[in-house]
Order: sequence, then C-alpha cells, then structure tokens
Amino acid sequence: MKMPSFRYAGLTSLAFFALTPTAMANMGNIGTNYGVLPGDVASAQALSLFNSDVSATYYNPAYLAHDERGELTLGLLHAEHDLRISSQGGAAPLGRSSDVIQDTPSQQTLIGMKTNLSSLTKSEHPIYFGFIAGVEKYGEEMLAFNSSTSNSGQYFSYGRQPLFLNLGGATEVLRGIDVGLTARVTLHADAELYAYTDLQGNTSLESLNVSAKPSIRPVFGMNVNWAETFCGGGDCLFDGIETALSFRGHSNTETKVEATTIIPGTIPAPGLNLAIATLDAYQPDITSLGMLYRSDRWRLGLTLEYQAWSDLSDEFESDTIKDQANLNFQDVLIPRLGGEFRVNDMLTLTGGVAFQESPLEGKRSLDVNYLDADRTLIGLGATLELRDPPVLAYPLSLSFGYQYQMIDERDFELTSTDPMVPVNPYETVTTEGDVSVFSGSMTMKF
Repeated sequence: MKMPSFRYAGLTSLAFFALTPTAMANMGNIGTNYGVLPGDVASAQALSLFNSDVSATYYNPAYLAHDERGELTLGLLHAEHDLRISSQGGAAPLGRSSDVIQDTPSQQTLIGMKTNLSSLTKSEHPIYFGFIAGVEKYGEEMLAFNSSTSNSGQYFSYGRQPLFLNLGGATEVLRGIDVGLTARVTLHADAELYAYTDLQGNTSLESLNVSAKPSIRPVFGMNVNWAETFCGGGDCLFDGIETALSFRGHSNTETKVEATTIIPGTIPAPGLNLAIATLDAYQPDITSLGMLYRSDRWRLGLTLEYQAWSDLSDEFESDTIKDQANLNFQDVLIPRLGGEFRVNDMLTLTGGVAFQESPLEGKRSLDVNYLDADRTLIGLGATLELRDPPVLAYPLSLSFGYQYQMIDERDFELTSTDPMVPVNPYETVTTEGDVSVFSGSMTMKF
C-alpha cells in the first residue's frame, strides 16, 4: 500500500477534497440497498421486476412496454441509519467516542420519465423510452464519495448515494414477450496535483486538474406473459402468470489521484509522486429471476436475486487505500416475496419481505475494519390514484413506501497498523442497529 509521510499528506488531502465533498458513502446504490421508488421500497423489491413505472429502467427495462401510457415521476427517498456496535472488550478504541458508527441519512431526489417513441418513426410498432435520475442530499450532492481506513469500524453497505442515472428502452418482440435494455451511468474521476512545497507543507506554483468521465454498464430485461404467448390472451391454464429475467452489470464510482511535489533542496525535479486509486459505491453483477401471479384485485410476486460479490475481492487488489485489508467476499442469493392488493379503484396496498445475507467474509480487515451483517427487510406502502384530479388533465398517482431493515448481530475483530495500537486485534465488537427508509412519489400518467 502506498502511504505518504506526514509532510506530504496535506497534498493528497487537498486533491481529495478538491475532487469531492466530504460524505459517508458506501458499497451500493439506492436500487440495491433500499429500492428506487415507493413500490420497490414497500415490496422489498419483490415486485420490482413487474413494475411498469420508470424504476423499471433499473430493475427490468422490458416492463416499460407493459403500460402504453407515458408518465412523469417526481420522488423523494430518505433512509435513516442507526448503525451501532457493542464492544466485547479489548483496548480502548481509537477515534470513537460512542457506539454509534453511522447515523448520516441518505436523502435522494428522483425524477423520471417514460414515453412511446413510435410517433417519431414511420413504424407503428411501439418502442418505449424511459430514464430516471437521482441526486443525493435532496439535489445538492451529485458525487457522494468516501474511501478511507477506520480505527473505529465502518459499515460496508450504507451511507450517502452517488449520482443515480439509468436510461433505456423496451419493445415487444413476440406476442407476450417484451425485452428491454438500459444503460446505467456512473462517474469515474481523475485528479492531478502538481506543486512546490517547503518542509512545513506550504505550497506554491500549484496546478490542479480534475476530470470526470461516465462509465456505462448494461441492464437487460425480459418479460413473458404466458397467457398471451400461448393462448393469445383468451381463457388459458396460464392466466395471470408472468415471469421475468433481468441482468444488471457491475458498476462502481472510482477515483484516481496523482500528486507530484518538489521540495527545493530536498526533493528535486521531477519530484515525489504520490498515486492513489480507490473505488466506492460498487454494485456487483446481479441476475434476478421472478414469477408473478395476478388476479383482478391482487398480485403476488417471488424474486430470487443472485449477486456476484466475489468479483469485488479482485477489484480491491488495485485499491491503494484498502489493498492491505485482505478483503474477501462471497456471492449471495436473496429471496424476496411481495404482494399487492387493490382495495378499490383509488387505493392499492403493497407489502413485502426479504432476507439479505452479508457478502463480506471473515471478521478482520486490517486498517479498513469493514462491518456488515445479515439483515431482514420488511416493507409496507400504498398508492392513491386520482383519475380526474383538479387542474390536471391527466390521472395522478401518489405513492408512499416504508421499509424497515433489521441488522443481525455479528462479531468482528478490529485491527490497525497504527503505532499507537499495542496489540492486534485491539477490540472485538458486535454489530447491531436498524435502518428506516421512507419514500414518496407523484406520477402523472399521459
């Protein structure tokens, strides 16, 4: 691991803080951790493969073709974290004044749109386009990023979210069979710092260059309505049965910093080079298979989601902040079960449960001290549809979703190369805590 001495640490810090604001970020995004819109939050993502709103651009773009109406959606998401640890004894912890490890909320503003593009072509075959974008801190923070070591421990999965952007389209390829493709966009940033400095860290002749470029990863989805495919929509043994398959390619937010310093009389040109490369907000390859059964008033869905976290072990080998931690990850299979009941023409209720196993293996990660545990997700929500709202010429839907995430107990051993720590592991801790997620949206159909 490349470690600058204290004389040059200020230069590296300058590059980092010029590049991004200080934030508690995480290895995930709102779609993976919580759910994009209220229906996803409330169903614990069990029905996300079968939702035709703009969140389909993330979960299953093929389902954009399920509803021929266009829509404009505005949404808010607030995730309240209460993530703690309880000490099992050991040396006095460094840098921690309480057992609360993280209580910084994630606060996303979301906007999405969906429309039929066939009017732009000479073909009458419908082609649906949709996009959704989310910005952290209620629209003020596009690139939430933090990558660091921690003597007090840090949770692996939770924190502020970077820019969330998906756009793509869908169409019907055969009777009852829809396919869709989406591009998920994340940002990879580079910073170059060049400066003269004295031994006290005072700089001159500085030059700082910062750039960010998009990284595009695919999301593919396919949906099959069995009754339409095999029976043409008439009475059929397969009435009400749908299946969906989705693949979301891995993505991350990455930052590279190159700092070069010259100290006249001590370090001549071309100077001392400090290089840092690190990643955050990682999403693994995710393959989801879902089945839905619907009737006139209710829907019941089961989704199995396979997350290939083991690839992250290789990614961390080139991370100069975390490469010494010997982090290992396992692939996980997440079951999700959800239901939806239409009370009347205006009100629909949604609920769901899921169990998510932790991908983090082992109980030690030198200096980094990642914490993670299995968690149970329970969601509830409601949608109110106003078919003839005042003022507006189109139907309006108001949705609300709540999700409670309960963190299981799991023991970790905190370790550090800090010379102030006389023994390793210096403390054994147990994870505990919970997360409450609140989501609301307003959708106008047209």
